[in-house]
Amino acid sequence: MRVLDDRALNRATLARQWLLGRGEVAAVDAVAGLCGVQAQEPQEPFVGLFSRLRDFEAAELSEALSGRRVVRTHLMRRTVHLVTAEDAVGWRARHERMLRQRVLGAYRRELAGVDLDELAAAGRDVLAEGEYRSVGEVGRALAGRWPGAGARALGEMVVAALVPVVQVPPRGLWRASGGARYALLSSWLGREAEPSDSEGADPVGEELVRRYLAAFGPATTADVRAWCGVAGLPAAVAAMRDELVTFRDGAGRVLLDLPGAPRPDAETPAPVRFLPAFDNVVLGYQHRRRMIDDADRGLSVAGARMVLVDGRVGAVWRVEDGVLVVEPLRRFSRAERADVLAEGAAVAAFLSDGGSDRVRVAGAVG
Repeated sequence: MRVLDDRALNRATLARQWLLGRGEVAAVDAVAGLCGVQAQEPQEPFVGLFSRLRDFEAAELSEALSGRRVVRTHLMRRTVHLVTAEDAVGWRARHERMLRQRVLGAYRRELAGVDLDELAAAGRDVLAEGEYRSVGEVGRALAGRWPGAGARALGEMVVAALVPVVQVPPRGLWRASGGARYALLSSWLGREAEPSDSEGADPVGEELVRRYLAAFGPATTADVRAWCGVAGLPAAVAAMRDELVTFRDGAGRVLLDLPGAPRPDAETPAPVRFLPAFDNVVLGYQHRRRMIDDADRGLSVAGARMVLVDGRVGAVWRVEDGVLVVEPLRRFSRAERADVLAEGAAVAAFLSDGGSDRVRVAGAVG
């Protein structure tokens, strides 16, 4: 069985994520191709698509959100993702058990004795009243029925787990502010979430595996689970095994992939790219060494915005007093520093709508 080292896996991932070369696809198609975009920080998806798509305009994504072609909803790993309307409808039921378990794990004591099916029905009634509600408003509306549970726990359980909902604009629009307010997914999109299985089969699980490998592969079954958080995927993998090819990584783990998926030469040059906070290109694996050194792994869950240098996380970045500041995690060569400055200037101009392209690399470089 062919062995793919971390560098080969890195280049395969970059190729599928439009990070070896910017893609010429519509924003909605990119959201679909990426299996959704991590969006717990509302403005971050715009940076992620700017770094991946040629001639990306922020207005295009805002219009897709306002036009209900993409939605913000709790999905993979119980975090807020920006996904297409079709994926929200098709994937939500398959994630529900995981969503329930994760919210219940956070509020087990507060929700002890609460019948979750009754809570789901009551929460749906509250959200069907016509006004978009915040978590706190949903919880307070239910607190009289379950006074010992606490409004926060009740509201969180409803909107993050029990009832398919979306966060409505202006939340998530470019340069817009506003708290998270929720609508029923069925009323926002005009259709209910689809059931997740059929006579014991797991077509949605198989679709998740297939789509994940197209965007992130080659990868292990543990990587797929780390990306979405749902259980039962080994059975889905077993059912579709004949359509997959396999490799091994440097540690001997079995990697799954789609036969015709891109696997570029490991020495393919990789451009500098600036990532938003919590980008799934780093978070979407159990084994993240293809993208980030073990010593820096904590950055991927701490909300750091990262910079890919030669395809791997080589710096973090922030905007400070109107200047994009890059902090290297290792020494840059002169060529790398020049590339970081050039790409950073483009990102700074995008973030400021052309008002500034100022970039500063902190610390010493080679």
